[in-house]
Amino acid sequence: MPRTLATVRLELAARCYDVRIGAGVLERVGPWVAALLHPTRAAIITHPRLARLYGEPLARGLGRAGVPSFSLEVPPGERQKSLHRAEQLLGALLVGGCDRRAVVIALGGGVIGDLAGFVAATFMRGIAFVQVPTTLIAQVDASVGGKVAVDHRLAKNAIGAFHQPSLVVADLDILATLPARELRAGMAEVIKHGVIADRDLFTYLERSVESILRLDRAALAHIVRRSVEIKARVVAQDEREAGLRAILNLGHTVGHAIETISSYKTVRHGEAISIGMVAAARLGVRLCGFSEAGAARLERLLAAFGLPIRLSAGTMLSFRALPAEASAKAGRRGISFTDALLDVMKRDKKALGGRLRMVLPARIGRVRIVDDVPLPEVRRVLRQMSFRTK
Repeated sequence: MPRTLATVRLELAARCYDVRIGAGVLERVGPWVAALLHPTRAAIITHPRLARLYGEPLARGLGRAGVPSFSLEVPPGERQKSLHRAEQLLGALLVGGCDRRAVVIALGGGVIGDLAGFVAATFMRGIAFVQVPTTLIAQVDASVGGKVAVDHRLAKNAIGAFHQPSLVVADLDILATLPARELRAGMAEVIKHGVIADRDLFTYLERSVESILRLDRAALAHIVRRSVEIKARVVAQDEREAGLRAILNLGHTVGHAIETISSYKTVRHGEAISIGMVAAARLGVRLCGFSEAGAARLERLLAAFGLPIRLSAGTMLSFRALPAEASAKAGRRGISFTDALLDVMKRDKKALGGRLRMVLPARIGRVRIVDDVPLPEVRRVLRQMSFRTK
């Protein structure tokens, strides 16, 4: 593939930045960072496998640009997004000689991006950071928009900040090394962008399943660029989620609850969001006039990419690992999985006074934010989706 470069500009007044999308651009990150930020040093936060695969070319590019760097490795997995891990990394920045002109570079997927961004947001009241996303889900969604956070065992992303990156660089060649399950999980967020804002993208995905799954570079470049354009447009209008930006949460109310009660172990983020979008679509049929045909199209597309549209037995069993204090009912015998989900959803940061606030589709390409979604409707939909009781 020709080494073409696409640039999407995120317009945020004084905090504008570029998302640069191309193939084989990892070694260019160093010169770009040096020219943009003139940092005293760079701390690369990543995990061991990514350090072996991509740490050296990234560090080499920084060195050639005159930026000294060091690497901080974090084990993989959502459970690393914790205050404890963030505290360790903050200490490592101090030991490594970082000052207010240092830059944190997040080399990884959504977990690394969230964690590294949270560390950058809190170190010396905020220093620059750069996103180098290595998963599809991070390239199309998590690396853009400045939401950074760590998890609490009672709720996903409960502790965080808005801290925009100075630059995002998405190298499409890196996607070729992703496990198949990770690539498929990333497609949930691409599909989400089609549902919320672009029916043409949704139609493109319907006819491009095979080319995307075989990693056709032109197809990947299109879906990454278009997803970033959609998210950049929404974030530019509503940086801190006062209104419009909430549409990006389609599928996330149910999805985050699934991740929480499975202790972030058995379900990948994109898989949970896939199930959440199915639930949102069925609620959309009942509450927003979304057509049965539209809901069926969404389920077919998710299934075509190998994404779950029901909850697996394995995740159901992991409900036993739910922390007791996560629900006032969780210590009682006989609590249903559905009730546990609802209990977590009511504490979601998007809820208002314990009332469910959800994004629901009205048609492919358009969604509505619905306040006070009736709990009986949610319970009915979840049970229709074969969520069994314990």
